[in-house]
Amino acid sequence: MPRMQRRTLLQSFPLAALLPASLWAASQQEHGDSTLAATTVYELRVYHAAAGKLTELLARFRDHTLKLFEKHGIKSVAYWTPVDEPEKSNTLIYVLQHPNREAAAGNWKSFQDDPEWKSVKEKSEANGKLVDKIDSTYLSLTDFSPRLP
Repeated sequence: MPRMQRRTLLQSFPLAALLPASLWAASQQEHGDSTLAATTVYELRVYHAAAGKLTELLARFRDHTLKLFEKHGIKSVAYWTPVDEPEKSNTLIYVLQHPNREAAAGNWKSFQDDPEWKSVKEKSEANGKLVDKIDSTYLSLTDFSPRLP
């Protein structure tokens, strides 16, 4: 039996028109695994630093946290600090990428259980906690979003 082209196969199934737009867009990607694209989640995290502790929090991320994230399969996308006050002096915003929600939960657990992380956290907070509050929101790309690397 001759090999059928993907386009021909998809056109032969009227059911393909019923796929949610995000799955359809993922199936049309020429690069990457479409299953991975359909399950990938992004995590938006906002850290509200304790008063006067943003510089120390940024140093902890720069010097330790990013390496530990990588060790535990947590992929960093980007990190920001706001330009305007009042958030400028007490906020760190970043986005992480996870293969799916289950992987995110497992990676966070292994990160938080890591003795190296516990030591870094304890030492960095010797003069008081660095973070008052953490907001975390899981996100999925829309079908019209530019693809992230």
